[in-house]
Amino acid sequence: MDIKHLIFDLDDTLYSSACQMSRQISENMVKMTADFFNVDFEQASQMRRENLPKHSSTLAWLMSCGFKDSEKFFAAVHPESETEWLLPAPNLRSLLLSFNIPMSVLTNAPAEHAERVLKFYGVRDLFSSITDIRDAGLKGKPFSCAFEIALKRCGGTVDDSIFIDDQMKYVLGYKILGGTAIHVGRQVTEEQMKAYPQFLFEDKRTGGRIFHLNSIYEIPDFLKTL
Repeated sequence: MDIKHLIFDLDDTLYSSACQMSRQISENMVKMTADFFNVDFEQASQMRRENLPKHSSTLAWLMSCGFKDSEKFFAAVHPESETEWLLPAPNLRSLLLSFNIPMSVLTNAPAEHAERVLKFYGVRDLFSSITDIRDAGLKGKPFSCAFEIALKRCGGTVDDSIFIDDQMKYVLGYKILGGTAIHVGRQVTEEQMKAYPQFLFEDKRTGGRIFHLNSIYEIPDFLKTL
C-alpha cells in the first residue's frame, strides 16, 4: 500500500484514554441528556449507554429525539477550560514527526475542541486540516459523508489514506468505503458489535481492511509491515 495520508480521530486516539478529558466529556454529555429528558443523572447515564451504540454520537441521538440546539450542546460539553483535563504526552510530537506522512484530523467534536487539544500538545502545525461534526452536517462518523469530506480536504483517497480511531463503529464506517483503518485501544467483543447499527456490516465495496493496535505508538512498526 502506498500510504500518502493518515487521518486521525482525536479523543482517546491522539491522547491517552487515561486522561480525565474523556470522563469529563462523557459526564457533560450525560448532564445534557438529563436536562433534556428531565431525568436524574443515573437515569440519563443508563439511557445514553443503551442508545449511543445505535447512533453516530450522543448529539445525533438527542437530535433524533427532538433536541435542536447543537451549539448549546458543544458549549456545555467542551468548555474553554477543558484542556485542564488533559495529561502531558511528551513523546507525541516526535512520534507524529516520525511518520513523515501528511496528517489530518476527523472528529465528531466541534473544531474548537480539536484546536484546543492539538495546541495543548504542541502539534497543531503537523495537521493539514481538521474536519469536524459541523462539516459533516452534524452526522459525522461513521457516515460516508464525514470521511469523504475529510479525504477531499487532505487530498487523499480511500486507496492511499489510513484512518485511525479508538471507536470500532467509526473504523467500520471507513472499511465499508473500501479503506484501510486502524482500531486502537481496547479490543471490541462480539457482544458489543451486535449493538452497532446493522448498516456497518453491509460492505458496499471490497478491499476494506481493519487492523488492531494497542495505541498509536505502535503505528511506526505496523507501517513497516504494509
